Amino acid sequence: MPLDGATMHDRVTELAEVKDAILRGAPQATETQHAKGKLTARQRLDLLYDEGTFTEIEPLRRHRATGFGLEDRRPHTDGVVTGWGLVNGRTVFSFAHDFRIFGGALGEAHATKIHKIMDLALAAGAPLVSLNDGAGARIQEGVSALAGYGGIFERNTRASGVIPQISVMLGPCAGGAAYSPALTDFVFMVRETSQMFITGPDVVRAVTGEEITQNGLGGADVHAETSGVAHFAYDDEQTCLEEVRYLLSLLPANNRETPPAALGADPADRRCEELLSLVPVDGSRPYDMRAVIEEIVDDGELMEIHGGWAKSIICTFARLGGQVVGIVANQPLSSAGVLDIHSSEKAARFVQMCDSFNVPLVTLVDVPGFLPGVSQEHGGIIRHGAKLLYAYCNATVPRIQVILRKAYGGAYIVMDSRSIGSDLSFAWPTNEIAVMGAEGAANVVFRRQIAAADDPDETRVQLVKEYKAELMHPYYAAERGLVDDVIDPADTRRVLISSLAMLKAKNATLPARKHGNPPL
Repeated sequence: MPLDGATMHDRVTELAEVKDAILRGAPQATETQHAKGKLTARQRLDLLYDEGTFTEIEPLRRHRATGFGLEDRRPHTDGVVTGWGLVNGRTVFSFAHDFRIFGGALGEAHATKIHKIMDLALAAGAPLVSLNDGAGARIQEGVSALAGYGGIFERNTRASGVIPQISVMLGPCAGGAAYSPALTDFVFMVRETSQMFITGPDVVRAVTGEEITQNGLGGADVHAETSGVAHFAYDDEQTCLEEVRYLLSLLPANNRETPPAALGADPADRRCEELLSLVPVDGSRPYDMRAVIEEIVDDGELMEIHGGWAKSIICTFARLGGQVVGIVANQPLSSAGVLDIHSSEKAARFVQMCDSFNVPLVTLVDVPGFLPGVSQEHGGIIRHGAKLLYAYCNATVPRIQVILRKAYGGAYIVMDSRSIGSDLSFAWPTNEIAVMGAEGAANVVFRRQIAAADDPDETRVQLVKEYKAELMHPYYAAERGLVDDVIDPADTRRVLISSLAMLKAKNATLPARKHGNPPL
């Protein structure tokens, strides 16, 4: 401590020494962190923020707990670095667990710092990024640590739909701590070094007898491909944080703003001739919808959400004419683009998020229906499909539907049809909008005629042709005003951009209510 009578210069020198020691950290702990293939909290913040823009707050905070071996262990920061800075020139708040101090475990002072930065982010109307690498609640501080998590969860919920919240998993996240990332808008994970689970392998082994590793239980690929908890998974921290920066460039600062525009060199009126060969006319032949999207959007650039999970539907950010859009599209390469429990939930979450942050929605439809089967029905396909229906019906952002080929049954309605509020609906000349496929429909409608025919097979073929000609021709829906126009596929980009420009000032409101009651 400084001596009585110390000059201002003495005090400034002492402060500089203390802060320098905080920045350096314990060399051995840093080496241990690096040996695990992990960066330190401050190195991660350097990668996230524009150079030299990060402002730290409460670096001198220490815990006040006594007993259980903590009396002589009171390091500055208390294991978490908090502050704000610029990402691509825009203000972003963050907190980063410092695993070198108490294993990043959360105690009262640690939680108080996080609460403060979350409150500041909400007050300033700026995104919040959490860099998670912690061992959960600090056991020595008991219920105070648990209350700290409660405060984080409450703030996550209060900020939901107001500011973008991004969780970046860069180490372990176990127990109740995993619920904070689950409450945020996006979850990033790094393979091999990050894990999330409620109960770890030891507990699983003790309770069920199952043997499993931490990565096998809650690693990046598990959550990106099986559980759907993680939206993105990357091989290293540098790439992961670079992608976080890119995602932030596509999002508004808060729900009162629109996403930042970035006009590029790709002409708005560019014809997409490749689409004529990318999509087969035969509705039973698969194709890659991702290639279709790349052909339509600016410079072919996408940021796909949940790319490894529920692959029969694609949810992605992109730009059209420089404006950020959210695209929902059936993927014929996976289960023919069918809607099932997971794809319905994936798309519903994405639609809801886009609507929260004023991102217009473009829906590309080629859907044969909902996936039939006992497991789907018993798993609640009705409830999960209703989530997507609710999300679209509740969305007030500009919404445009494009029907490429098949659009059958309830799945057609759910995929943002005019009947549930889509602002505009366009169709390609290959569209088939019907209750079901012609073959199935003919078997139902003409069942008696087919059964009584001398040649049932030939009669069935003829009746299928008649059904298609009468009820499934490309202009049937347009004649009834359910499709605004049937367009040349090569004009899809131009039509979407001009339509989005027209809808830019759309003003839609919902009935006065506390909140809806979605089918969760």
